[in-house]
Amino acid sequence: MTTTPEGVSLGMPQLPAPDYPADVRARLEADAREIIARYPDSRSALLPLLHLVQSQEGHVTRTGQRFCAEVLNLTTAEVAAVATFYSMYRRKPSGDYQVGVCTNTLCAVMGGDAIFEALQDHLGVGNGETTGDGKVTLEHIECNAACDFAPVVMVNWEFFDNQTVDSAKRLVDDLRSGVDVDPTRGARLCTFKDTARILAGFPDEREGAVDGGGSAGHASLVGLRLAKGESAPARVVHPRGGGAPQNQRPAEHPSSHDAPQDTSASDPSHPAGPVAEEGE
Repeated sequence: MTTTPEGVSLGMPQLPAPDYPADVRARLEADAREIIARYPDSRSALLPLLHLVQSQEGHVTRTGQRFCAEVLNLTTAEVAAVATFYSMYRRKPSGDYQVGVCTNTLCAVMGGDAIFEALQDHLGVGNGETTGDGKVTLEHIECNAACDFAPVVMVNWEFFDNQTVDSAKRLVDDLRSGVDVDPTRGARLCTFKDTARILAGFPDEREGAVDGGGSAGHASLVGLRLAKGESAPARVVHPRGGGAPQNQRPAEHPSSHDAPQDTSASDPSHPAGPVAEEGE
């Protein structure tokens, strides 16, 4: 062991990563050949191969990076550069269920921040940490393009829409206790390892799994309807402070969520003041 003049221990260089056991290696090589055959350039298969090795241990290990490098004739540095760039590849052991709370702008003001804070307290973990039973890894995530269902929680990339603090707590409790949980839309849940294998490009062989589906919400489809020539309902924009005409029922919020947080858009008494309509 070498010590610098400043007293910093440099230690020994890291040894090469160990290989997989022979039976695991043979199985992964067969899967890798199938993946690589889909691409005209073998190195284009790196992303699905990283999902493949992630399905083996639940995260991308040094052994997994070595495997990808060897089958694609890359350096481990090239593989590591990709594996550490994308957040979908876990770099340390994680739970069977990756619970992500969207804390981007709309989900945050609709309650996402409150949900994330409550789940940290409820589970006793911080961002990116895993519960002691190895069931749940909690993290905040960026926008998943489901703003009309805000606030959104995702579990292994499946949507749980219009969440509240209470519903999110029930969700993680059910996951930890082994209760079957169905997403709001899409295929039913499987473990993170199984999800990784599906993302590697292999079919979900569970009976009925591919029949799961879902649709965008009302707000997401407005632009599509307009593009098809359908006319939008008339909307009257009233002057600031003028109020709506008498006997006219206020327009209902198109989202199925019925408890938005107080913000400058929804609360005229908010310190930031009400948000003006477009064109005002």
